[in-house]
Amino acid sequence: MESVSRPSSVTSSAKPRITLLKMSLSFCMGNVSERVSDSTFLFEKFVIMRFCPCLISAVLVLFSGMAAATEPQHDWPRWRGPQDTGSTESGVYPTVLDSGSVLWRAPLPGKGCSTPIVSRRTIYLTAPVGGKDALLAFDWSGKQVWQAVFGQENAGKHRNGSGSNASPVTDGDSIFVFYKSGTLAAVNSDGSVRWQTNLVERFGPDTLYWDHGTSPVLIDRYVIMTRMHQGDSWLAAFDKQTGDMVWKVARNYQTPQEGDHGYATPLVIQHAGRQAILIWGAQHLTIHDPANGAVLWSCGNFNRDGESLWPSISTPVIVGDMAVIAFGRNDRGKPRLHGIRLGGTGDVTATNHVWKRDDVGTFVPSPSVWKGKVYLVRDRGEVECLDPATGKTIWNGAFPENRSNYYASPLIAGGNLYAPREDGVVFVASIGDDKFQQLSENPMEESVIASPVPAENRIFIRGEKHLFCLKSQGSP
Repeated sequence: MESVSRPSSVTSSAKPRITLLKMSLSFCMGNVSERVSDSTFLFEKFVIMRFCPCLISAVLVLFSGMAAATEPQHDWPRWRGPQDTGSTESGVYPTVLDSGSVLWRAPLPGKGCSTPIVSRRTIYLTAPVGGKDALLAFDWSGKQVWQAVFGQENAGKHRNGSGSNASPVTDGDSIFVFYKSGTLAAVNSDGSVRWQTNLVERFGPDTLYWDHGTSPVLIDRYVIMTRMHQGDSWLAAFDKQTGDMVWKVARNYQTPQEGDHGYATPLVIQHAGRQAILIWGAQHLTIHDPANGAVLWSCGNFNRDGESLWPSISTPVIVGDMAVIAFGRNDRGKPRLHGIRLGGTGDVTATNHVWKRDDVGTFVPSPSVWKGKVYLVRDRGEVECLDPATGKTIWNGAFPENRSNYYASPLIAGGNLYAPREDGVVFVASIGDDKFQQLSENPMEESVIASPVPAENRIFIRGEKHLFCLKSQGSP
């Protein structure tokens, strides 16, 4: 494992902004001491006190605006990133993922398919250790600094599944994890376990045909978990500090066979000016009150023909007031893609279906959002860019045909699309000019099911056996 020195805390792009700020402060304060004896000093002091705060404020606004446009993504606190879009607007990221771009690779102790998260230059991921569920922490140089080990792993049954499918989530202070075994836990940033409980022991085993994939999500005081399967489906809130269950509500719908099986992750959204929880599963989209789990809004009628074996796997994306839902069986030539308006209250099934496509969609990979557009990497490598307001295709492309499928969800970083295939080949394509251009095809030499993660001009890729850290040569 190679180590790498940390970059300077002040990047070259930040230096002009710091110089500008210094000049402004100098203008306001720099020569006051030289004018103390001047008879006009009192008047100048009045001018300085009256107008310089405005100048400094304006410079600070400019400073922060420029920083937002140029600084790379620092933290990636949950599966699809801080905005749940699977994208970052800024940063410089590698377009060729070869040995020259690998800063380090760290060995992993067992098979896990969860996507890593990044917080304060620490990378967290779940994996089995000695047959037990565990959370691992790596520092910025790739050194494992601690591991928190829980109970016995319940290993995956799908070739691309594991007992560690759900991704961790952090609020910056603690890390929250869930495993197929039923273990739900809060871990402090030093690796000590704050609390743990087992939802399988408390509420019974899930009846999912494949391996659990739903990740926990956080609201202000609670960690939210859902279970959607044949049987008693529910969502529940647990106190982040104590692990005590605050509320648990049923979420049951009648569906054709396997339609009630859900693997998607909830989203925390704003609804009617307040924080709310959006859940996709059992062929219904619902919004819930985080205070008690009550249903505030619901939309059904996603399977008008009553098709069987249509579980909910892909997680929705939100663009403005539009939710884009990938559904159906794209892997079997029956894709569905829905545009749902999120306004209103109660049952909006009759009014909020805005558009539907039956010629494009994904079964497993979740869409990404970038610059107001929705991007799909379909299960066989076709790529689609859509207008979320109308569902119309803006452009499409495709990665090379292969017998392997795509299970990871795509990442968009630095104007490039990163798409891992299950056999471990990661494709990079430019999409910055509203067109698709493949830039590279990169074999990682091991299976990749987790989604890529960007942070501080680095790309983290979790393979079956290693965690890779890559960056462009010469980038900060």
